[in-house]
Amino acid sequence: MKNSLKNQLKATLSTDKLFTAAQHLIPQQRLSKTAGRFAASRHPLVKKAFMHTFAKAYGVTLDEYERKSLNAYESFNDFFTRELASDARPIDDSANGIVSPADGVISQLGHIEQGKLLQAKGRHYAVGQLLADSEDGKYFKDGSFATVYLAPSNYHRVHMPFDGKLVQTRYVPGSLFSVNNVTAAGVPDLFARNERLVCLFETEFGMASVVMVGAMIVAGIETVATGKIERSETIQRQNHDMALNKGDELGRFYLGSTAIVLLPKAAGVVWQEGLEHNLAVQMGQLLGIANTTQSV
Repeated sequence: MKNSLKNQLKATLSTDKLFTAAQHLIPQQRLSKTAGRFAASRHPLVKKAFMHTFAKAYGVTLDEYERKSLNAYESFNDFFTRELASDARPIDDSANGIVSPADGVISQLGHIEQGKLLQAKGRHYAVGQLLADSEDGKYFKDGSFATVYLAPSNYHRVHMPFDGKLVQTRYVPGSLFSVNNVTAAGVPDLFARNERLVCLFETEFGMASVVMVGAMIVAGIETVATGKIERSETIQRQNHDMALNKGDELGRFYLGSTAIVLLPKAAGVVWQEGLEHNLAVQMGQLLGIANTTQSV
């Protein structure tokens, strides 16, 4: 029995290493562009094949969504970014509450220690590298973070975890590694290497951020302020002046990925008990409480 378990473990580790190694060889950008073209197609046969195959493979049902028939969607992208029914996700209204920005699972959650976030067991990465700005990284030193992974079957719009005014978006070009647990454990600085969109907000407790991280076959990232981001080889910064309430839609992914919430030390966030790696959460669910007596 013990030998059998050991052999299974070795086989799993070997498969994980091969999966991670293969991603270094795959033409990530080209694959994502090709997938994006098919996903945007409105050809009846193409969109039907994509949607029905995907829904069956991932067990997607439309009970919670505004449009409850696959025939109601104009393309796979339209289906993938489908909107929830208006009453499907109540937004927690706890005073000073920080809510989940998306449906998914907790990848990691906690406090930023020595300027670094936990990526996976034994792996950390610098917040300044994630934000592509060392000064912003210093600001979030000793702050708090929550990383939510969106699986393919999840609702793929990202919402505000707090009230705030969007003041800047920062597109950062990068790789497109998968962002699942296997790759998070195997690729150093994964979230700080992948393509991402950094959203910066003014809030009652100082500057806060939501980082939307791209991934393998993700055909694009969009926000309510920018529209769909045009990929480039250089960092794109845009300034904004857009007030958004907790629970408002911030943006969406065209195929699955990860949203990372960053809060400053001044927020004094206390995370809810029981939140841990791989725990399923829903958009609008209470994740923590900010202590506004420490606000700036």
